[in-house]
Amino acid sequence: MTQERWRKLTEWPTLAAAFVFLAAYSVQVIGNLDPEEGLWAEIFLWGAWAVFVVDYAGQLWLAPRRGRWFIRNLHELAILALPALRPLRLVTFLRIVHNKAGSALRGRLVVYVIAAAATLAYCGALTVEDVEQNIPGANIRSFGEAIWWALETITTVGYGDHYPITVIGRLVAAALMVSGIAVLGVITASIAAWLVESVSARTAAELDEVEAEVEEVEAEVEALDESLEARVQALTEQVARLTAALQARDAASRVAPPDQS
Repeated sequence: MTQERWRKLTEWPTLAAAFVFLAAYSVQVIGNLDPEEGLWAEIFLWGAWAVFVVDYAGQLWLAPRRGRWFIRNLHELAILALPALRPLRLVTFLRIVHNKAGSALRGRLVVYVIAAAATLAYCGALTVEDVEQNIPGANIRSFGEAIWWALETITTVGYGDHYPITVIGRLVAAALMVSGIAVLGVITASIAAWLVESVSARTAAELDEVEAEVEEVEAEVEALDESLEARVQALTEQVARLTAALQARDAASRVAPPDQS
């Protein structure tokens, strides 16, 4: 069993667990459920968390260089181990969706980037609402305010009417701002690449037409050259025959005796 094989085997279970986690977490946060009302959602969250832990342990055990893999994935360990960082488990959801959807949407980069940005904004809004809605002095207390804040943050507009005051909320805000810049950059680059490709295709088509016309003219010139060469050859042969006939007549006139009568 290799790490790559493990990832393929756990791909669908972890994806299902990620969606279950997102759904239960959404209900729990948007409804602002108290512990008694949200017990069923908490059970689903812990079940999804258990799947994430098994996936993390399997990848760690099968990693070719466990120490190196462990160091590079310390953030996932912290998110799984520390209850205070539970909202950031949505990062695991985003990673799983990215791994699953990346190959399916390859070649449709803009669509994928927009979908990923929307998912990131939704998860960011949930996370900020979860950590802010019950904090005294916070100004993000509903999902409407949270999603509005996430949209203006990821698009780098930043009106300033809503903003997080907790550490985790500000970390999410920083991630959304960086993601917004990346999204705009990818979309701009994709549009530029499309324009360059369109111009290149049109230029190539025009070059093909010019080359075809040049080849046609070259063929006509070559045919004309051959025709002229044939005519010159025929005229040369005719001149040679006429010259030979004249020489023969001159020779005959010198040899013939004069008339005695």
